[in-house]
Formats: sequence, C-alpha cells, structure tokens
Amino acid sequence: MADSSSSIDQPSPRRLTPAPADEPAVVGLRDVQFRFGQGRGLQALSELSLSVASGEFLSLLGPSGCGKSTALRLAAGLLKPTSGEVHRQPDLRTGFVFQEPTLMPWASVFDNVWLPLRLAGQSAAQARDAVMQGLDWVGLADVARAYPRELSGGMRMRVSIARALVIRPRLLLLDEPFAALDEITRTRLDEDLLRIQREQGLTVMFVTHSVYEAVFLSSRIAVFSSRPGRVIASVSIEAPLRDEAFRGSAHFAALCRQTSTALREGMSS
Repeated sequence: MADSSSSIDQPSPRRLTPAPADEPAVVGLRDVQFRFGQGRGLQALSELSLSVASGEFLSLLGPSGCGKSTALRLAAGLLKPTSGEVHRQPDLRTGFVFQEPTLMPWASVFDNVWLPLRLAGQSAAQARDAVMQGLDWVGLADVARAYPRELSGGMRMRVSIARALVIRPRLLLLDEPFAALDEITRTRLDEDLLRIQREQGLTVMFVTHSVYEAVFLSSRIAVFSSRPGRVIASVSIEAPLRDEAFRGSAHFAALCRQTSTALREGMSS
C-alpha cells in the first residue's frame, strides 16, 4: 500500500531556533556509566555527560553498539545508571517512539493510539478528541478504523508517533524510528517531524545512524565514541531554514563533512 504521506501537502520550510545557552536542561546525564547485568556484564556507557535544553532537537549519532539507545532509555527513566546522575525536570511528560512501531495487530489504528490514555483510565469516548488530534498531526485521521496490516511501513510509524504524542509530551524521544523505511518516505517523515516539533513546542532527542538525517533535523548533534559510549564531539547546526535548498547547499555539505569527521574519530576512539 502506498504511504499516505504522498497525499499530504508538502510542508513549508522549517525554522529551527537553537535553545539559549542558559536554558535549563530538560534532561541531564552526568558522568553516567551503565553496565548490563552484574559483574562482568557488557559496559555500554562510560563517563557519559549529556544534556538537552527546552526546545532543542538533539540527535545522538555514533557507531552501532555505542550505547545511544541505552542513553535514550536512561533519559526516559526506563533504565537506572550503574553510576553517575540522571536529572529530569519534575513531572516531565515523555513520549517514546521505538525503532519498530510495536503496534497491536488485532487493534485498530484508533485503539493503538488510545492505548496510553486507556491505561491512564480514559474511556474511548473521553479520549476520542485527543486520539483524533494525534492522528491529524501525523496525517492519518482518515484511517482511524484501519488495522496495522492494512498500512504501509511509513503509515505504521506515523501511528506510533501519534501514540507518543497523544499524551501531549514535553519531551519526545525517538530511537531510529525511520531506519527501516525507504529514502523518500524517510525524507517526508523527517520533514513532518520538524513540523510537529515546531507546532507542539517539543524538546526532541533522536537516535540515528545517518549523518545526513542528523544534520537536516538537528539544532545540535552529540557524537558518540565506540563502546563504551561517551560524547566526543558536539556539533551545532546553524541553519535558519530546513528545506530542499538547505539539503542541496554547500553549507549542508560542509556540516555533513564536519559531522562525518567527528563520527570517524568516534569509531576509532
């Protein structure tokens, strides 16, 4: 089935304003180490210090197995560090989008998006407006009664994003959500994600392996070393417009080269 994003109006260029340097951190990790299991378990992170300010779009970029996803789960409060500190602003409402959509195949799109509100005690009638708003944000209000098997990969990922947005989070965490999609669908979803961030005023942490995706989306990129992961470089992305002209510009190419160089250094460290 073709991705429904082809029927959505092309978004206008996205303006990203980096968060002020003195903006308090929404989430901060300080001197964090994380080891799976006990004793000789795999050490995923070592002396990781990282923070994200309100309104930032921070991408975590690094080689496979360097602990990016682990860092995201620590930021979400899903894991506890072996040592070090993780600070989250009080009552921080957080949405999480995993690499796979993880939808319930027996449930409709509406019911999949309703799930977090249902677990919070809201009936379908009580949650209807919020669920339909979430689906509207991702351009899928017209398929609320469809089932996951009827949707393309890109559409299923949109449902997963809507489910994360339905709780109206302040912090949105995404773990390589578009990695398995074709390039055209991925590009459209990148643009949609920037639109949603702008409209909802979200703070975003985004894990990716793609230098090009990170440069296009981010106000800042944290480059990780090989395992055990730590941040070895922070690349600020200064670009007033995020559009096709930016993708094809010499400035974009230079930023990609700068980031690629930092990534190569991370892989050899």
